[in-house]
Amino acid sequence: MLDRREMMKRAGTAALGAAAGLTSVRAFALDTMTLPFDNGERPLVKYPQKRPMIGLTSRPPQLETPFSIFNDGAITPNNAFFVRYHLADVPLDIDPDKFTLEVKGKVDRPLKLSLKEIRKLPAIELVAVNQCSGNSRGFFNPRVAGGQLANGAMGNARWRGVALKTILEKAGVQQGAKQVTFNGMDGPVSDKTPDFVKALDIDHARDGEVMLAYGMNGAELPVLNGFPLRLVVPGYYGTYWVKHLNEITVIDDVFDGFWMKSAYRIPDTPNNSVEPGTAPKATIPINRFTVRSFITNVIDGAKLKPGATKLKGIAFDGGKGIKEVAVSIDGGKTWTAARLGKDLGKYSFREWTLPVKLAAGSHELKVRATNNAGDTQPMDPLWNPAGYLRNVVETVRVTAA
Repeated sequence: MLDRREMMKRAGTAALGAAAGLTSVRAFALDTMTLPFDNGERPLVKYPQKRPMIGLTSRPPQLETPFSIFNDGAITPNNAFFVRYHLADVPLDIDPDKFTLEVKGKVDRPLKLSLKEIRKLPAIELVAVNQCSGNSRGFFNPRVAGGQLANGAMGNARWRGVALKTILEKAGVQQGAKQVTFNGMDGPVSDKTPDFVKALDIDHARDGEVMLAYGMNGAELPVLNGFPLRLVVPGYYGTYWVKHLNEITVIDDVFDGFWMKSAYRIPDTPNNSVEPGTAPKATIPINRFTVRSFITNVIDGAKLKPGATKLKGIAFDGGKGIKEVAVSIDGGKTWTAARLGKDLGKYSFREWTLPVKLAAGSHELKVRATNNAGDTQPMDPLWNPAGYLRNVVETVRVTAA
């Protein structure tokens, strides 16, 4: 067993080597895989604390989870959890004994808390999906700029930490506070790049569910997933889940930093989409997940034996909870309700299964989830210029022979 300092020293050495450029990424590559869209060839790379992952970029590291992982259970292992950074100065030499979280701004009692002090506060646990805003962007048509991801920029974990509400109560939020901003220890390599700072409305920040997590699936956070402390915003896209969190500021206005005012915006339309190839007239910050579901045990293009087989998969949404999953084996003409698996909470993946009989020939398998608010997935893909919010009913084409 490596102690934390030695582990981070090794992580830093390897990650810095991988960050040197494309040649170094190839040197770390174990193999390549082709994702199911044009120009989808990616290296499988190995980083410290991670199993082989799909490498999108190396500086900063962006790692996608191989989709087969999601067939292994509702909880995504730490060593397979996706990695997304915006800024290339990734902190790899954090000393947990010297780490502090600063709480400042419109508070009565500014705080500087050590990790040990944070761990002494009342702990909460929550199972929640973290999903990158650009998950599945590679499937957009027309194509859009940004990381060309397949469906693996998501993961579900059991998070342990302290409620942000507890920290804010300890600091004493002043009257008139409107938002809370969050900053981490990762930083830009150029002074022209805006620091990555996100914001939540004060009522959301104090809802008791937003968490400062130090634990993930019964272990410490992996380095590349935010060690030693990260923000967990259940039901919200991963852009809000600030890693290496060390600064919280309560403000009395609406934060206008780049990553809120200009980036991570979606069309202000009823379904947050526009006609393909057009620009929205107005935008709002991205927020909660849309409803999604996947078949996990059969891949597109698979050849199966005719007769009985069991389909399985996962579904999730932004916090209403999954009410129903329906499956079609005839391209959407008829639907059958699947059996839902164990409920790990309204923010978690919900597993589902359905035995089916496939006659010899070609089949289009489709899966569609509906949440407790009645929201469901569209049959046709919606479009926006940033490549966010994809939640079309997925199709898996198979041949029984």
